Parts: sequence; structure tokens; C-alpha cells
Amino acid sequence: MLNEDKLGHYLQKKYAESHQIQTDKALYGYALELKQTYLKNAAAIDKVIFDNHLTVDHHALGLNTAISRVQGGKLKAKKEIRIAALFKHTPAAFLRMIVVHELAHLKERDHNKAFYQLCEHMLPDYHQLEFDLRVYLTYRDAIKNKPSISS
Repeated sequence: MLNEDKLGHYLQKKYAESHQIQTDKALYGYALELKQTYLKNAAAIDKVIFDNHLTVDHHALGLNTAISRVQGGKLKAKKEIRIAALFKHTPAAFLRMIVVHELAHLKERDHNKAFYQLCEHMLPDYHQLEFDLRVYLTYRDAIKNKPSISS
């Protein structure tokens, strides 16, 4: 499909729904809503932001971290989720997939069977979306690197 210039049309047709989540505040609200629906007993999230430094080149589209700080003699751990800024401009389904992935890390640190079962619980077509996201990123990369025809 890529070689026949059909992949872009296929992806656009399959994932036509866009989203309006463009700010860190909106992303935090979106992630918190998903967490409250599926992971009520998981650790609280202190911060969810779009990160311009996360890219496919760095093999990270999202990060889930716990930042430990000493506050008045007590050790406090703050949970942060960072989502690659490229998801501001992807179809809604791909943003949901990456947020679900990072939320699942609140309960399961490793990419094991329990982790993927949790992802499937929160997003029943998780595996298909993860695959299609990889296809989408491959397509993006291919058209970005496609030589232009000059006259």
C-alpha cells in the first residue's frame, strides 16, 4: 500500500476522527477521566503533558515517571506522564491508545501479559491500534523522506 500510494488514504479513511486536545491541561483532564473510569485504585497522577523531546527516533512516544523530592523531611513521589507532542496531530484513536498505554504503567511497570490485558480492558482494540500506530508512523516517515520531483 505504501509503494502504491494507497496507505495514506487508507489510514485517513480508517482513522478520520480527530481530537481537540492541544494543551497540557486538556491532556491532563483526558488522562484523569480515563484513569477514574478504569484505574480508580491506581496511584494519583500529578502531571500529564505533551513533550516535544519525545520522538520515534528516541524510541519513546510516552513516558511514565515517578519523580521523588524531599519536602520538609518527607520523601514525596510525584507521578508524571509525558506524551510525545506529535500526538497533538494524530487521529483521536492513537492519542487514546498512547494514554491508555501510559496509564497501564501505573499498575504494571513491565510490558508483560498483565500489562497488555490491562490495556485491552481499557481499550478493547488496543493491539490493533498499536499496530496501526506503527503503520501510521512508518507512513509519516516515508512521506517526510520522499524525494520531491522538481521540474
